[in-house]
Amino acid sequence: MQLKKILLLITSVILTITASFGQIHKPVKWTVASKKINSKEAVLFVKATIQNGWHIYALNLNGDGPIPTSFSFQKSADFSLIGKTLEPSPKVKHEKVFKMDVGYFINEVVFQQKVKLNNDKGVANARGIVKWQSCDATQCLPQEEYAFIIPVK
Repeated sequence: MQLKKILLLITSVILTITASFGQIHKPVKWTVASKKINSKEAVLFVKATIQNGWHIYALNLNGDGPIPTSFSFQKSADFSLIGKTLEPSPKVKHEKVFKMDVGYFINEVVFQQKVKLNNDKGVANARGIVKWQSCDATQCLPQEEYAFIIPVK
């Protein structure tokens, strides 16, 4: 009877350890919204909420460094992009591993894209993909992507 309890305990410990190593880190959550400026223009908002201890990189990084955050929008007859995707001023630090200064965001960041509404109804569904790399003090995860649809009404 004692041997069964010991085997059960060992099995439980092994399963718990194995499960903890198999967990997938998802340190960034994305939400989207839009706001009409007038009947022909709107702003799309894409917000990253970043777990404590993690960061994502800014849009515009130079050189052979980390993977920057990037946006691509699906072409549509209902809207057209006005300018480039905007970001707030990132924090900047020198990363020895890349031998360069890099811009990054912690906690949360809201990216904005202005659009022109091309139809008479002044509505659109903006479809796109954001790609990013999440890093903490010890590791960087492989690049991830999030497909989104932003209704503009």
